[in-house]
Amino acid sequence: MTVEKKIFVKTYGCQMNVYDSERMVSAMKPSGYVETKSAEDADLILLNTCHIREKAAEKIYSELGRMKSLKANKPDLKIGVAGCVAQAEGKEIMVRQPAVDLVVGPQSYHRLPTMMKTVNKGKRALDTEFPEEDKFDHLPKDLTKRSSPTAFLTVQEGCDKFCAFCVVPYTRGVEVSRSPEKIIDEANSLVDRGVVEINLLGQNVNAYSQNGFGVKFNLSKLIWKLSEIDGLKRIRFTTSHPNDMTEDLIEAHGSCSKLMPYLHLPVQSGSDSILKKMNRKHTADDYRKIIEKFRKVRPDLLLSGDFIVGFPGETDKDFLETLQLVKDIKYGQSYSFKYSSRPGTPAANREEVCESLKKDRLAELQLLLSKQQMDIQKSMIGKEVKVLFEKPGRLNNQMGGKSEYLHAVHVIGSSLKKGDIKSVKIINTEANSLGGVLI
Repeated sequence: MTVEKKIFVKTYGCQMNVYDSERMVSAMKPSGYVETKSAEDADLILLNTCHIREKAAEKIYSELGRMKSLKANKPDLKIGVAGCVAQAEGKEIMVRQPAVDLVVGPQSYHRLPTMMKTVNKGKRALDTEFPEEDKFDHLPKDLTKRSSPTAFLTVQEGCDKFCAFCVVPYTRGVEVSRSPEKIIDEANSLVDRGVVEINLLGQNVNAYSQNGFGVKFNLSKLIWKLSEIDGLKRIRFTTSHPNDMTEDLIEAHGSCSKLMPYLHLPVQSGSDSILKKMNRKHTADDYRKIIEKFRKVRPDLLLSGDFIVGFPGETDKDFLETLQLVKDIKYGQSYSFKYSSRPGTPAANREEVCESLKKDRLAELQLLLSKQQMDIQKSMIGKEVKVLFEKPGRLNNQMGGKSEYLHAVHVIGSSLKKGDIKSVKIINTEANSLGGVLI
């Protein structure tokens, strides 16, 4: 009889890492592992890391220090590092932290069971190669019931854009798209297990391009194919690049009823000079024109964006141009950061803007973005939205979920259950959520 073992995965960073963590757990199930939410209970701890933000590696080393103390009390505990920090600094992790038993990159985690056999023989395992085989072909199918009515589904990985600030091309590799047949098969499996909303993932998801079902697929064609699945009610996608935005994908927002009116489209800066230094290969007006097209076919579209302030060479004029673009576009959600140098990227050795100026600019930008977000949330009061309910709220009989615009919404309704999609009238707004009543 196989003794049950427990795996704990701590996930950092983007939605793709959330998806990858789920697949890592699935990969270890045939080896007798079940997921636990407690590191203290685990026989195997995996840190699935992100390398995008400043001091990402140091945060992982700090976490490994805490995990090391668990290993002191439980000698058979195995500790692994996965994801983008693993890819970038695999050998260094092995040297700096002897408590780590294995290091695996984001394209090799299908090899975890084999690596664990090595570890269980008393050896350490390192795999940060970019394998020729498709990891998705080697991962077991997960047939367990889903705990959430929403799910991520990776359709594209890697990046060929080489933005001057970004490590993704070096940690995730070149752009690769999964076959439509495999994506549809996985989507059908998710729906069979209780999922009604799928969020398609990719580093540049709208760069999706692959042959399947006898024809050439782009992201728009894939969305239309997914929309044919009975039981799948909602489709989203993230993250897009302006340079890969196609006319048919824009049109799909106006004509595909299952594609939600929400778009995350990073711009990073409103200054053409800075965009050029970033190697973004689009201008601020290019971006404005794309948004104009989207809002023409879907006037109620809620827009989200990414911004970096204090990129090397950014002047006061450049920053003011970013503020102007934000005022022109009006964002319902946003993510904004101070520039932080990432080793190995083209911008890493450029002279940086002073830290205090970065801090001041970020505060000013975030104040504007927060006001826009709150103004849009206030504008929802009195309107009817469709909410997909996902989990109980803080109060008795309260359920929380997401509107088609990705707003968090909570209502009182004792008969509501996960997976329900109900009409809700919005009656109030809080800092990051809306309150409503069932219609």
